[in-house]
Amino acid sequence: MDVVVEDVSALTKKITITLPADGVQKQLDKAYGKLQRETRIKGFRRGKVPRKVVVRHYQGQVEAEVGEKLVQESYFDAIEKEKIDPVVHPDISKPVFGEDGTFTYVANIDIRPEFELADYKGLEVEKDSTPISDAAIDIEIEEMRRDMAPLKSVEGRTVENGDVIVVDFEGFHNGKAMKEVKNDNYSVDVGTGKLSPEFEEKLVGMSKDEEASHEVDFPAHYNNPVLAGKNIEFRVKVTDVKERVLAEVNDDFAKDVDVEFKTLDDLKTSIRETLQAQKDKQGEGETTDRIMQELLNNHEFDVPERLVRFEVEEMVKTTEKSLEQQGMDLEAAGINRDDLAKQSKETAEKRVRGDFILKKIAETEDIKVKDEDMERAFKRIGDQYNMPIAKVKEYFGNRDDLLPFMNEILNEKILTFLRDNAKFIEPKEAPAEEEKKEESKEESAD
Repeated sequence: MDVVVEDVSALTKKITITLPADGVQKQLDKAYGKLQRETRIKGFRRGKVPRKVVVRHYQGQVEAEVGEKLVQESYFDAIEKEKIDPVVHPDISKPVFGEDGTFTYVANIDIRPEFELADYKGLEVEKDSTPISDAAIDIEIEEMRRDMAPLKSVEGRTVENGDVIVVDFEGFHNGKAMKEVKNDNYSVDVGTGKLSPEFEEKLVGMSKDEEASHEVDFPAHYNNPVLAGKNIEFRVKVTDVKERVLAEVNDDFAKDVDVEFKTLDDLKTSIRETLQAQKDKQGEGETTDRIMQELLNNHEFDVPERLVRFEVEEMVKTTEKSLEQQGMDLEAAGINRDDLAKQSKETAEKRVRGDFILKKIAETEDIKVKDEDMERAFKRIGDQYNMPIAKVKEYFGNRDDLLPFMNEILNEKILTFLRDNAKFIEPKEAPAEEEKKEESKEESAD
């Protein structure tokens, strides 16, 4: 096997691989021999078809199949011989069976970028140490009151914030009805902003059986892509107005929430613990984001373009899948696929670069995925989806599913290591607060 390596760029190598005639001919002879034995061609008995006739009929098919097999059998030997470490599947091109009996093909290979690790231990990260306030607990209790409150229809007054109203509505864009924006008997919890703050504001003051037309401008980054960046005319009819009958906040209310609570203080203690756990979890995610941003700031290097393209494609597919679950596609949502890909490129490049940084840290610190890590991860998924661990393992039985999962677990271990080795500092004071302190000092001096 003859291998010629050329540098296309700092991260891409072009290798031309030529296989000797004797090995190539053996594979061709084997393929043509099988066809001679098994093929039926008019005018010849089965097993008696001459080689040249088989070649005339099946040369393209045979060379394609044999060529693919020769690539599979030789590619890994070639890169091992040349000590090349690819980071993605090669781009194979120009397969040619030469007149001298050899077989030649070209593989374009993206390789791992070379870079020096900057500091990654002791990264300074701001941590919010503010305790859960009594006001936050009161807000949670108020939400419980609202959620548990029975509703009763009211007559003789207009819609107020806090009401739950039933409406029929239809959306129009540039005068055209939008089939995706239409509903009858739709409940709106006025004042929560769950539907759209501007839309809900326009419902305040309407009466039962009243019809109206309201225009709403949706921001470009609105979470519903069908409405994002559009001016929508809503034609609305209020069919019912309901108000909540709120309970008093006392020990009986706590017992109604859950029989395990004997007093209101028991309920407040439970809420405080839950909020603290949520805050800790959110803080962990925020810490991870800050660490990754710090690592990206400290490591500037190019990454393979093909890897970035793959990541962009995955991001686009994720958007498509999300829209699918809403019964839409990109076109229905008014999203251009090429524009979405361009918008995703910068994020994709950061993700790829971040992954290279994390993997280099793993190599330096000898962080690996062990059997016990896999078992914990399988159990976590089983608990989350109420599945037996055996079923979870069966789901990941395919190598194509297991490898990304293992990569995810490895990244979790690396990020845990980085969080454990971070240096947590108090949040910096806002400039306004600092200015106030300075002003106060100056006044005292006067």
